Amino acid sequence: MKLYIGNKNYSSWSLRPWVLMHMLGIDFEEILVPFEGSGPQRAFQEFSPSGKVPCLVDGRLTVWDSLAIIEFLAERHPAAWPANREVRAWARSASAEMHSGFPLIRGVCSMSCGQRIRLEDPPAGLDTEWRRVESLWAEGLDRFGGPYLAGGDFTAVDAMYAPVAFRILGYSPALAPEALDYASRLRALPPMRRWYTEALAETFRDVDHDREIEAVGAVLQDLRAEAE
Repeated sequence: MKLYIGNKNYSSWSLRPWVLMHMLGIDFEEILVPFEGSGPQRAFQEFSPSGKVPCLVDGRLTVWDSLAIIEFLAERHPAAWPANREVRAWARSASAEMHSGFPLIRGVCSMSCGQRIRLEDPPAGLDTEWRRVESLWAEGLDRFGGPYLAGGDFTAVDAMYAPVAFRILGYSPALAPEALDYASRLRALPPMRRWYTEALAETFRDVDHDREIEAVGAVLQDLRAEAE
């Protein structure tokens, strides 16, 4: 299988199936295709029907969209979701909420693994979304016993929230200690450490992504390798 992804510093959607496949021990070839700025991504259109990443190619099959890729993988690897029906229903609901919700977290707190940002005049609804993340994580950890959202094993629901762990590192929202601890556990996973290290080593810069970040706050620290 081939998994097409965008730049690791920026591409939160690419991270989701990537980290799940690594955590489940699924063999795949990673193909990183850099962003091309704003507008249609011509390079992505060569392999992805939607012109977006991630995109999984398995022989003659092409699967696009992170959640569709996760469900495709789960058909062969049931451990992608919790075995218990009740827990699985919760995990799928939480994953779908991440997939379709939290527009301000995604829009205002754009993922940039190597930067530390102080927001200036954040919209009022942003804190509401962070409170929802906090309560959702608390529910999963308390209800199913942790250390992951659906119990003792890393599953797709953790993969769906993995980019949030990097956003927390970048924007330092005021969250409860339990939420911060969970985010730290995610970042400590070997695949997450690898993603982070390789993100910081990238010399590519996507001007549009960086401008989005500069428009919402002050960049306090930039840990990325020197740009080309």
